[in-house]
Amino acid sequence: MFKDLQKATLIRRYKRFLADIELPNGDVLTIYCPNTGAMTGCADSGDQVWYSTSNNLKRKYKYTWELTFTKGGHWICVNTARANQFVKEALNNSEIEALSGYSNIKAEVKYGAENSRIDFLLTEDNQADCYVEVKSCTLLEAPIACGKGFFPDTITTRGQKHLRELIEMKQQGFRSVLLFAVLHSGIKSVQAAGHIDVKYAQLFEQAKKAGVEVYCYHPQLTLPCLEE
Repeated sequence: MFKDLQKATLIRRYKRFLADIELPNGDVLTIYCPNTGAMTGCADSGDQVWYSTSNNLKRKYKYTWELTFTKGGHWICVNTARANQFVKEALNNSEIEALSGYSNIKAEVKYGAENSRIDFLLTEDNQADCYVEVKSCTLLEAPIACGKGFFPDTITTRGQKHLRELIEMKQQGFRSVLLFAVLHSGIKSVQAAGHIDVKYAQLFEQAKKAGVEVYCYHPQLTLPCLEE
């Protein structure tokens, strides 16, 4: 998943999509931050970061922030696009027991009354179609030792819409699944962040009562070549 990453030290993240880092030789480099969230606890100055290099000449910023190793000893994947890549690989390898048994896996399928795209549609002749919405979770709040993760880390009208869509699909007789891809090694469980997005938390409870299934998937974030 992660290849040819280079190591640096985070100076700061700003303008949502940018971060300044200090290279081992002391040079300062601006890289692309592929995360639109608040990134609370994931972007502290002095943290170690690993970034990838793109060969796309049309890109304004050649380098992309991928991983963080915090001063507290946690690995975090800050590139939210990786969440679906992790989950796709897990689905193909039947690593998520609750979602195994489907031979057909389609990504980004249009569905729903609110013109959405489901992250993964799982189908099998003898089973009800299964709609899987993936959300990356990186928010770990105190006390950190408890390992409680929260989603979202900022108000998300898009996430609210996805919950409404999942409820509707369940009411139509399909399986509906909300899958949290846990991209923070310190997070052991995930719950709705009602203190951040009250509406999302309310819809989350409605979804569970309606029969929407909720699971967590913990991909491996560390690499032997990166371990301290």
